[in-house]
Amino acid sequence: MPSVRAPELETPLGWLNTDRPLRFDGELRGQVVVLDFWTYCCINCIHVLPDLAWLEHKYAAEPVTFIGVHSAKFHNEANRETIRAAILRYEIQHPVVIDDNMKIWRAYAARSWPTLVVIDSAGYVAGQLAGEGNRDALDKAIAAALASGRAAGTLATGPLSVQKDASVRATGGLAFPGKVCADAANGRLYVADSNHNRVVVAELPDEQGRCRLVRVVGSGEVGRADGPAESATFNHPQGLAAAHGRLYVADTENHLIRAIDLETFEVSTAVGTGELDNDRAGGGMGAGQGINSPWDIAIEGSTLYVAMAGAHQIWRIDMPVGFARAFAGSGRENLVDGPTETSALAQPSGICAAGGNLYVADSEASAVRRIDMATEQVSTIIGEGLFSFGDVDGAAPKAKLQHPLGIAPHGMTLLVADTYNHKIKRIDPGARTLTTLFGTGAAGASTADGRPAFFEPGGLSVLGDDLYVADTNNHRILWIGLASGCWRELVFEGLEPPTRSDASDEERRIESPAAAIDPDQDVRLIIHPALPAGMKLSAEAPWSVRVRSGGGGSGGGTLMQQTGRADRLPIEVAIPARTGRVPGTWLIDAAMAACAEGDTGVCVPLRFAWRVPLERGADRSIVVAGGTRHERREAAGGL
Repeated sequence: MPSVRAPELETPLGWLNTDRPLRFDGELRGQVVVLDFWTYCCINCIHVLPDLAWLEHKYAAEPVTFIGVHSAKFHNEANRETIRAAILRYEIQHPVVIDDNMKIWRAYAARSWPTLVVIDSAGYVAGQLAGEGNRDALDKAIAAALASGRAAGTLATGPLSVQKDASVRATGGLAFPGKVCADAANGRLYVADSNHNRVVVAELPDEQGRCRLVRVVGSGEVGRADGPAESATFNHPQGLAAAHGRLYVADTENHLIRAIDLETFEVSTAVGTGELDNDRAGGGMGAGQGINSPWDIAIEGSTLYVAMAGAHQIWRIDMPVGFARAFAGSGRENLVDGPTETSALAQPSGICAAGGNLYVADSEASAVRRIDMATEQVSTIIGEGLFSFGDVDGAAPKAKLQHPLGIAPHGMTLLVADTYNHKIKRIDPGARTLTTLFGTGAAGASTADGRPAFFEPGGLSVLGDDLYVADTNNHRILWIGLASGCWRELVFEGLEPPTRSDASDEERRIESPAAAIDPDQDVRLIIHPALPAGMKLSAEAPWSVRVRSGGGGSGGGTLMQQTGRADRLPIEVAIPARTGRVPGTWLIDAAMAACAEGDTGVCVPLRFAWRVPLERGADRSIVVAGGTRHERREAAGGL
């Protein structure tokens, strides 16, 4: 077989997770390079990431460079801001080149996601693999390329060093929350705080959108340990459903279903071995039955229905015995209606039960499917196939979604998190019609006229006319009144990130001059911190601001919390009248990202903290500026 020189990684959209572009005729010379052709919607691509992380660790001291080539399937996946968010959400440690119009994909003759290509130290293609489950083969190919390079004297002296992006730790205490569940019976709200590897248990919000924190379940470390809330561990949990005194959790990247006792908050494993399993039939019990990337859960009686994204199936688990088997979907990724055993689904990621039916957000087909539990027949409400998607309201087949992840019943209709359209939509399942309720179609935090906007919302829960939205990439939970249209960003009093390796904000808080305000008037807070030289505020990441009343320890109650997006400073937020005591003290925290100029500008997270004494007076605005920035330049996911 003749040697093929590796085509250059050229793109007009640039690079992410690196401070510079990388070329085979430049810094990559002498490196063994592993290219991962991926798109961030793809569950198979997600399954490959742990293998790449393992290999990156193994070869950390060697001249081996891993590069993601993001070749988008969906329109929404072709944007720098959404790809950057995906890199941070999936905690990817290597540079990613944006493959505009799949030019690099075609140059390497890739045919499926994921495709892995090994390039030797002389710049020639040494091997190519497709699909997941190839860690051992990839390991051998890397080792062979290293050995060949040493023998030929073409290896570089050591690994390549690049500066990576890092995630902003939002002031509200959440990190990429995937799903949310409102529990009327217990008056609680549960949140899958996915990138903090934990579950947040809080009371339902009051009229101001404040939730009293009841318990945090999970230490924040990645793992699968059962036991007390403080020491139990999860791995990027998603779906939640409460019944019979337990909260069931789709512990997605552990390939487990976990159960949390809602009195003791003890965690146990209900189903799963903790390893990805390609069993498409099931029939095993509890911890003896392997499963594949469970993404969401619905409960009917004593039965759990699981949207098994990795298996492209819906599974049924009979609790409390834990008997688990496939219920709908052959396991082939497609959109095929008919009897449950011969039907086909495509990465189901949201599920709910209503009126004797299961409704499924079938993400890769951009579809909503219905499963009649009496007849065990699957039908399609919205959607036409794996490559039919868009943002179109109206009746089927004209109506289009784009990679929906969440679904919930509301009366005789369904609400859908149309994730890649950044919208919440309503479906009439009988008429097969689709209507936008909230969202503009572009990533955002709010509109100019004060309506809610979203950044890839992933989960929904409805309680009466109250809608709760896991606004994943904005690191927040929203409450929306479906009857009134009013909305609030929820505040979880006392919720903080699970760990901090840097000095606390309290230790670095800057004393600002006293402000003289009228407590009966709204106050405009103007935030103008000092950014690092050569950097600008990133419009590709949300900023967040929290203001608390001063008190003992880390402060008193939260006066306001807001998330937004902007490409320049200052940031302005409103503090409502009669919010805090005067005289008193405000503790102001702000989190944002700053990026260097250019199409390879690396982004760094920044946090600022001020203490502002308050006096009685007539000022209508407060300016906080300068401040000590807290930068974290480590790999994503550490914040």
